[in-house]
Amino acid sequence: MANSYDLRVHDEKGRLDKYISDKIPDLSRTRVKELVKDGNILVNSKKEKVSYKVQENDQISVSVPAVKPLNIEPEDIPLDIIYEDADVIVVNKPQGMVVHPSAGHPDHTLVNALLYHTRDLADSPEGFRPGIVHRIDKDTSGLLMIAKNAKARESLEDQLAHKTNKRQYLAIVHGNFGEDDGLVDAPIGRNPHDRKKMAVVENGKNAITHFKVLEQFKGYSLIMCQLETGRTHQIRVHMAYIGHPVAGDPLYGPRKTLKGKGQFLHAKVLGFEQPTTHEWLEFQVAPPHIFEERLSELRKNK
Repeated sequence: MANSYDLRVHDEKGRLDKYISDKIPDLSRTRVKELVKDGNILVNSKKEKVSYKVQENDQISVSVPAVKPLNIEPEDIPLDIIYEDADVIVVNKPQGMVVHPSAGHPDHTLVNALLYHTRDLADSPEGFRPGIVHRIDKDTSGLLMIAKNAKARESLEDQLAHKTNKRQYLAIVHGNFGEDDGLVDAPIGRNPHDRKKMAVVENGKNAITHFKVLEQFKGYSLIMCQLETGRTHQIRVHMAYIGHPVAGDPLYGPRKTLKGKGQFLHAKVLGFEQPTTHEWLEFQVAPPHIFEERLSELRKNK
């Protein structure tokens, strides 16, 4: 059932999203942003941005649609949980696992496994991705942070938006580098010629990837990438764009590549501020066996 609220501003000041989340504690600023975007929050019968500064006598109407029921079945799938407290879970996702259900992957996802592990996952407005604040691709392994409640979700999403968290990825890429490090600053959007792929496009969203060369081999290099933004397939698109596609990448790489189970890309380091205590938490995990195996072979054939 939908809930409706009618608010009138008296002497309060500040942004629309903060004003509403202060007045209606059940609504996080992230949820307010979604409601504003969907036209469910009106100021004086008009749509305004979340950054709108409220003024005395503003009439604000808020309509909160019922969250769609969760039709996702908990599944007893083993999870590699690196850390857990009352607000967050840090999980090491295996290569080959989809993060949340979709039309093509209705089950056997990380979300199905998380629901078996705990019922304490932050609601998602769409209903199919509880707890999920960021994603890594199906064939990318490594660390993900999961929100267990609305406050944690808002904090983690805010850290992602303001680039205050830390996300570092190990990648084996094609080719060798003349430089020790670099930065790719190129906007990413849907590939106009192939809707399944992303590409560097003029009207795309701002995307920045920093990289550092760790080791070089015959025809390949091991690099560490740090994300400043989090666009779909960002590292894969950016590295292909500069002529160093990720090894094993079926979408953006060459056919002749390292044998494996998809791209050799691993989310190794994850750091963020704990939503309640504000303590800095940082974790790292080794890449999967197949990644280490190929690295070992490359080192032998230098």
